[in-house]
Amino acid sequence: MRVEAGEVHGFLGPNGSGKTTTLRTLLGLIRSDGGRMSILGQEVPAALPQIARQVGAIVESPQFFPHFSARDTLSLLAGAGEVPQQRVDEVLELVGLRDRAGERVKTYSLGMKQRLAVASALLKNPKLLILDEPANGLDPGGIREMRTLVRNLAESGMTVVLSSHILGEIQLICDSVTIISLGRRVAYGPVDEVLAQHSGGGVRVRLEAVMDLPLAANALHGNGYRVTANQDHLMVAGVDKPATITRLLAEQGLYVSELAPVTVDLESVFLELTNTAPVPGQHRQVDQSVRVDGAAPSAPTGGGWGA
Repeated sequence: MRVEAGEVHGFLGPNGSGKTTTLRTLLGLIRSDGGRMSILGQEVPAALPQIARQVGAIVESPQFFPHFSARDTLSLLAGAGEVPQQRVDEVLELVGLRDRAGERVKTYSLGMKQRLAVASALLKNPKLLILDEPANGLDPGGIREMRTLVRNLAESGMTVVLSSHILGEIQLICDSVTIISLGRRVAYGPVDEVLAQHSGGGVRVRLEAVMDLPLAANALHGNGYRVTANQDHLMVAGVDKPATITRLLAEQGLYVSELAPVTVDLESVFLELTNTAPVPGQHRQVDQSVRVDGAAPSAPTGGGWGA
């Protein structure tokens, strides 16, 4: 897995695929059995003491003292991390909690606790921010606010690694993705390229006369196209130049009323890739490496790396 500096990178996989294990290993919370990891060009875990102040992370559900207010919680973390106290109000403003900063954490909803967790990870103004399911418990408005926050952080130069099961959000917010299944990478790259690789060059074809669909299917099949017939249209795969479909059918006296490319979304690609079972007995060598060019980790508080 490679994360470029300044981008928002989506880290995706089914439950149990190894996402959280990967993040915890990268942050030095658990030991790896092998492989290579680097942050900011430095090998970890050996370099963690040097680069730890440059990363904020929330992995799994962080825990807070329930009787502390949000401001007290962040003030305590700021003091432990030698962060100026003025930063507390700055991060509360960033995550939209400033007006309720004096309330006890035990009165917070799950979504508000998630925002407090993000605030704790932002205290040191890190170069790299790692968020494991940051939208967990948020309502649609909260999810939109989280999306805006992450994009603003990226625009300010911060690198963000984002693990989430809300694939529509990942598609909207991320520049690139890594998809894993059963501990192995099954897709990687810019979001648009990953989608394009799995669109199959498919087009939907409708004719002026529905009764001509069988003739059109035979004509296309005879010219090497993969055709799936439906009640009122044809799905044609492997089309490099859609205009050739129109010309080919017109030569047969068959006239197209609609020719539309079939687009795929990240959810359909994800399901296609992660539902593929490995061949029994088949093993392959894997380059077990993680490289994050954006930045590095801070000190653990509960389930996260905050101040």
